[in-house]
Amino acid sequence: MPNELASRLEPVVAEAVTAAGFDLDALDVQQAGRRKLVKVVVDGDDGVGLDEVAEVSRAVSAVLDAHDHLIAGAYTLEVTSPGVDRPLTAKRHWRRAKFRLVRVTPTEGAEFVGRVGEAGESSARVLVGGTVRDVHYADVAKAVIEIEFKQPPAEELKLLEADACGKIDENAGPKEESR
Repeated sequence: MPNELASRLEPVVAEAVTAAGFDLDALDVQQAGRRKLVKVVVDGDDGVGLDEVAEVSRAVSAVLDAHDHLIAGAYTLEVTSPGVDRPLTAKRHWRRAKFRLVRVTPTEGAEFVGRVGEAGESSARVLVGGTVRDVHYADVAKAVIEIEFKQPPAEELKLLEADACGKIDENAGPKEESR
């Protein structure tokens, strides 16, 4: 029943989250004693700060109160941002992971670690072992961000930026600019 309730609440919660300028990453409703626990996970291109979580929480609370016939009873609202261990499952996750190190488990082949570049509609460019290649979302069984405790190497960032500008070919290395 709680998952059914989450399905009914999702459109109104998503509208409130979107109006606040964020994306609804997940909505979960669980029974917690006599109350329901409504957990809302939101994300944005620049992440989500504490003040923004409070703003989204007020907006979602207002919309839940306005639709109390859907929730039918007392609830506790928890609004949070996704953790770093959240899998990259949507195009926007890959876009937001630009220049981050990711561990990718493909549906076929060996797991690898690479740095994310540009993310498109069906694939992301990933720097793996000095070579930039396309990683098609449909071919990824799992991808998660790797925690780094230091700045990414400047040469890797330059390679990804050159790739984004079309100055590098996946098979031929850096391209010469025509003058």
